[in-house]
Amino acid sequence: MKTLKSYKLNLLEPFDGYTQAQFLRDLLAGLIVGVVALPLAIAFAIASGVSPEKGLYTAIIGGFIISAFGGSRVQIGGPTGAFIVIVYGIVQESGVSGLIIATFIAGILLIAMGVAKLGSVIKYIPHPLVVGFTTGIAVIIFSSQLKDFFGLQVAQVPADFFGKWEAYYGSFHTINPAAAALAAGTILIMLFFPRITRAVPGSLVAIIVTTLAVQLLGLQVETIGSRFGNIPSSFPTPSIPHIDWQTIKSTIQPAVAIALLGGIESLLSAVVADGMTGGNHKSNKELIAQGAANMGSALFGGIPATGAIARTATNIKSGGRTPVAGIVHAITLLVIMLVAGQWATLIPMSCLAGILVIVAYNMSELDTFINIARGPRGDAAVLLATFLLTVAFDLIIAIEVGMVLATFLFMRSMIQISDVNLLLKGRPDNSTGNNAEVPAGVEIFELNGPLFFGAAYKFKDSIRLVEKKPKVLIVKMQKVPIIDATGLQTIKDLVRTCARDNIRLVVSGLQPPVYDTLKKSRLLFRIGKRYVVADLSAALALSEQVLEEEM
Repeated sequence: MKTLKSYKLNLLEPFDGYTQAQFLRDLLAGLIVGVVALPLAIAFAIASGVSPEKGLYTAIIGGFIISAFGGSRVQIGGPTGAFIVIVYGIVQESGVSGLIIATFIAGILLIAMGVAKLGSVIKYIPHPLVVGFTTGIAVIIFSSQLKDFFGLQVAQVPADFFGKWEAYYGSFHTINPAAAALAAGTILIMLFFPRITRAVPGSLVAIIVTTLAVQLLGLQVETIGSRFGNIPSSFPTPSIPHIDWQTIKSTIQPAVAIALLGGIESLLSAVVADGMTGGNHKSNKELIAQGAANMGSALFGGIPATGAIARTATNIKSGGRTPVAGIVHAITLLVIMLVAGQWATLIPMSCLAGILVIVAYNMSELDTFINIARGPRGDAAVLLATFLLTVAFDLIIAIEVGMVLATFLFMRSMIQISDVNLLLKGRPDNSTGNNAEVPAGVEIFELNGPLFFGAAYKFKDSIRLVEKKPKVLIVKMQKVPIIDATGLQTIKDLVRTCARDNIRLVVSGLQPPVYDTLKKSRLLFRIGKRYVVADLSAALALSEQVLEEEM
């Protein structure tokens, strides 16, 4: 019952002290965010290679579930630009049906991640990796919009980055001046209209102005209706996708990528929201809600959903402070789709391309990218590798390689801070203020840093350097915070070697986590409880007793 209660409907939480004034602020914020989300939902769907209504389904279903059940009170969910690369690739490879299945499986994975309490772990994804693939996605989004931006006559735009630019180069003579003018006008409106007022989204103003221009001036440009036909004015019936083992094998890799990317982006958005409101989101609850949102979106034929940083920030700036605002945003989109969906077909494609160019620029984080690239070489390597692999190959490969590279660099850093010091005979122990001399026949090794598989070899090599076997070997582990299986094996080998060479091993200063690990592995029993002491002073005293007993 406690677990179910902890994931109760998020909408019930804010009503303790909820006022009419806050309800009105949430209502207004929800309406504003709903209007902001309309062109983005359509644009993201089209850029992902699916029909525009699928973006609306995602924003409505996913947005409602994320707000109602999520771990953040102000999170706004829906389709985002980060998914464009993955979704487009899945559609090209497996079709829309494959995308729906991958999204559904990703939802299951996200729920599993939340139940397993991995929310706090995802927040520690290396920042250079996140910036690398985010900037790479921004470059891909920008390059994918040039056809519609300039109205180029390209029969089929290749999926790969370099193929796109080659196709653009070969067809640039087919530029449509009217389309280019509308796209440029969209960018100018979105850049400068906020200086007049922020009460009305610049993207909405751009859509209205460019759509009226096309209709009143009779401009010959492609519109949503001319490419996709009518947008449905009714909601689809949910259907459970057919999933078998073969389907799972073919879609599990993109599903993992969707789940990982969705988890990262949603938690990053929640962290940003916490900074703006002073709140504190529940990361595991948020992951479960994200999983349910993706499963719900897939049931209605939608695309992946996650927390949207820009829309969440708009919600907060508009006065939204509870899940009511996010739910109103979803209802607003539903009403617009059912009542005015046919008008959306008049929107020129070049206008949506202009909107996505601004989205790509905002995603690029150029200043952050440049600062990391100029920083430590390890961070720069992760950043550039992830960026180049995202652009040139595949986002899934980029995340995998970036994570492996970041892990190896982290291991390298841990190895560098892990060392083994041999405290020579006659040298006082200044680290604890103990000025006692080290007796003859006693050697002391001091371990610093994590004793894991990357650093264990240092300990082995240091032990081999001892030319004359001591009677007592003290291993000081006060500065060892953790130990892994390889470290345990290293200690086991040392216990075996000491027993063979008739050396008394004394261990001092074990931290509680390391002590518990040694206890569970029964190494404490093999060492002997008498010879596991609190500090070096006790170890030296015990060493003198051992030496006296052997005399």
